[in-house]
Amino acid sequence: MSRIADSNLFDAMSHLFNIPESIEKFMIHSRSNDTNENKGVGNIPTDILDSPKEYIFYMDAPGLCKSDIQVTVEDENTLVIKSGGKRKREEGEEEGCKYIRLERRAPQKLMRKFRLPENANVSAITAKCENGVLTVVVEKHPPPPKAKKVEVTVS
Repeated sequence: MSRIADSNLFDAMSHLFNIPESIEKFMIHSRSNDTNENKGVGNIPTDILDSPKEYIFYMDAPGLCKSDIQVTVEDENTLVIKSGGKRKREEGEEEGCKYIRLERRAPQKLMRKFRLPENANVSAITAKCENGVLTVVVEKHPPPPKAKKVEVTVS
């Protein structure tokens, strides 16, 4: 399926299932990533949790360690997660050993971009990679104080 068809499918599904705008605001449609530099780059499956104080991104990153993953912010509000896609194969202990079968696919280059909402604090982003799961936490700015209502009396 082409990237444009994927995007149209997402638009149709989001309309059909009424995906909340709070989820859709994070999406950068695949058309924007269709450049030569991104050819052969896979998507990272991601879950996004919107908690009262932060946004938490959970991504599958099996076989990768923290030094293989880059988390950056571009254009002041775009969270970019990249991986070089390198995983070392276990070497045989003895000279002359060779693999008979290789079924565990080495990961390809991975990249994912998310448009962050206005209340995201891009200077307070943390990331950790444990047990094949990358967790990126983006703190939220505190909400602006609510306007105080003052009753005016007329004399």
